[in-house]
Amino acid sequence: MAVLTELTAITAGLFVLWLLTMISLPIVRRLCGTAGEPVAISLGVLLQSVLVGALLLEHWGPARAVATAGGVVVLAWLVEFSGSRTGYPFGGYVYTERLRPQIGHVPIAVPLAWLMMLPPSWAVSEAVLGTSSGPAFVLLAAAAFTAWDLFLDPQMVTWGFWRWERRGGYFGVPISNYLGWFVVAALMTAVLQPPAMPVHALLVIYGVTWILQTIAQLVFWNLRGPGMIGALAMGAAVAAAVIRLTA
Repeated sequence: MAVLTELTAITAGLFVLWLLTMISLPIVRRLCGTAGEPVAISLGVLLQSVLVGALLLEHWGPARAVATAGGVVVLAWLVEFSGSRTGYPFGGYVYTERLRPQIGHVPIAVPLAWLMMLPPSWAVSEAVLGTSSGPAFVLLAAAAFTAWDLFLDPQMVTWGFWRWERRGGYFGVPISNYLGWFVVAALMTAVLQPPAMPVHALLVIYGVTWILQTIAQLVFWNLRGPGMIGALAMGAAVAAAVIRLTA
């Protein structure tokens, strides 16, 4: 399999550790209740962002990997800092104190979450289009990234990690949030201009995230609406990428 050629012992080990952590989340929540949610979520985000960063490091080399990963985290924090204070570009929302630590009242896990899923979304776009440049690449990557938030935002609001000032039309989340995610992800992709990447490994991460989120929301978290819609949206991205890679 092509993915095996893109994994070293280090990244393979990180992948297994991340996967075990994510699988254990329902168990942690059952044993510890809601008190265990912030720790489990933060650990999963940290491991996945480290895994993605390590893949980029091995494939691109230190200079490009650090610049790109650092750019994603810094830009994401700036956008979230601005958004949680001004309401732009996502809509009015505030972070609670559940996710710690925080910088400027923005949980550190939030910009790391952008890092853990934006490069896999780039990989989806590159797999479908066969290139990591151009307007179509930017727009498709932004769409793949936004598809993930169809799962994420309703779950995080339900768990009390942030609150919207006004309930919106998508399971309590404003539609403006998704427009903001799409625009910001597109602009970030256009600014950072990622080169060709380890497509197969990153696509596996995107696909595993899709599977885990679908199972968790439909079976464990009782979020059937966003679970079904997120499953269809991310699933369409996975299917398009796999079809093009295997054609």
